[in-house]
Amino acid sequence: MSVVMSTALLESPSGQDTALLAVVATLQAEVAELRRELSELRCEVGYWKSRHADALEKNRKLQLELAESQAQIKQLQADLFGRRSEKQSSKDRSNHLDDPHAEVPKRKRGQQPGRRGPKRRDYSHLPVREKMIELSPNECLCKECGKPFTELDQTEDSEQLEIEVELYRRRLRRKRYQKTCRCGPRRTATAPRPGKLIGKGRYGVSIWVHLLLEKFHSQRPIARAIEQLTLHGLELAPGTIAGGFKRIEPLLEPIYEALIRRNVQSSYHQADETRWFVFAEKDGKNNHRWWLWVFAGKDSVVYVLDPSRSHDVPQSHFPDDAQGVLMVDRYSAYKAMKQVKAGKLVLAFCWAHVRRDFVRVGKGYGELKAWALGWLRQICELYRLNRQRQHLDPNGPEFSQADAALRRHVAAMREQRDTELADPQLREPCRKALVSLCEHWSGLTLFLDDRRIPLDNNYSERLMRNPAVGRKNYYGSGSEWSGRLTTTMFSLLATLKLWGINPRRWLTWYLESCAAANGKPPADIESFLPWNLSDQRRADLQSETPDIS
Repeated sequence: MSVVMSTALLESPSGQDTALLAVVATLQAEVAELRRELSELRCEVGYWKSRHADALEKNRKLQLELAESQAQIKQLQADLFGRRSEKQSSKDRSNHLDDPHAEVPKRKRGQQPGRRGPKRRDYSHLPVREKMIELSPNECLCKECGKPFTELDQTEDSEQLEIEVELYRRRLRRKRYQKTCRCGPRRTATAPRPGKLIGKGRYGVSIWVHLLLEKFHSQRPIARAIEQLTLHGLELAPGTIAGGFKRIEPLLEPIYEALIRRNVQSSYHQADETRWFVFAEKDGKNNHRWWLWVFAGKDSVVYVLDPSRSHDVPQSHFPDDAQGVLMVDRYSAYKAMKQVKAGKLVLAFCWAHVRRDFVRVGKGYGELKAWALGWLRQICELYRLNRQRQHLDPNGPEFSQADAALRRHVAAMREQRDTELADPQLREPCRKALVSLCEHWSGLTLFLDDRRIPLDNNYSERLMRNPAVGRKNYYGSGSEWSGRLTTTMFSLLATLKLWGINPRRWLTWYLESCAAANGKPPADIESFLPWNLSDQRRADLQSETPDIS
């Protein structure tokens, strides 16, 4: 329309029309400018809409991060201030995820109603020292007439336990003899000098056994053990004790090597690792944090101390042709072992660690408690059914029924897992727990076809309990040789416990044999190993009767 008007005005020669033409031109320029501004504003609208969308998305992500951080705070608070043990009644596996404000009846201390009392301990193996208690002469007279009492052959007996620590000096007096004949030189014969565990040392085997057990069995720092002996009148020099331990460590090395050879022959193992401090400088390592590994076989336990937590440690412990089952947590180092990649060692995974995933979700996200409790009850039922199957004869009909019930429950858990993972509305914490469950499913279900495989690696974690206590009490090892002594003693004590052997008796026997060999390991190490002991020797070492000779 404006073009037609402009053409008509151009054809008009009047001055007024010329003015109108100028106005029209100005208006056309303004319209063009407005259209340009409108175009720019439309572009800016799109830009700011996209920026608004980005802000909304960023806000959504921040909200998710905030929820995740709050959940982590709750989980960490639960780890730090919550229960330290998962040991609970079989009827309650919720880890207190139910309503925290609900009133729970307070449990009384001591013996619980309806539960069997503890078995009375038997101390008949301890020696008896009798003490006869009599009435005084005045008490043996009748208060009415003053006639004396007649003593009966009967006594009223009772017992109480006592302890007595006796420290003494063993004075060795070697007899000397002189010839009565004139044959050869008239030299004096002297009884031979008995061997010593540590040459020129004043401390006998019993002292070293006591100190080794105090530190590595009772997890007491040597300073406290020395202080305790001071109360009995014996003052020991800490430097002398450290030097003695350094001399004893090579004596136990052949035993440690024999334990390793035996351990790797087992077809079933459990493994775990924990931190351990070794305050020694090592090339390529800028801190003092080392790692203590444990490998528990059928009849032996071996601890390994290494600066690294990589897969090289378990990989180098087992031979290349090792076969069997290795029960572990889900730490990736075990999955990277070449024996595992080759299919020779099969990894069985721990249901207790899976269970902790659901506990952490329930404690971190209040709105997901019901979901977490549902899975915890499923795992509780899994333990119950497996425990029921374990107690039955594999050849009986009841075992077949229990086995079928267990397999049905596992199949139902797998179906529930897949159904929930297929739901696009599933929350990310839930999805993360279920994805991990899916990835480790084959190793988690090996127990169905192999009854020797437990549901968890709690046994290997219990083997780490003593080192963890020691780590708090004496804070690791001060040198590499001390670390080697630590792993040797931990391995030896755990293996002896597995065989039911009294560690004090075994250590006394072995170190006395080292002393007889003039401070060197015995020539025949094999005769000291628990699996090579005769029935009589094993019975003597298992006996609880104290040796007072």
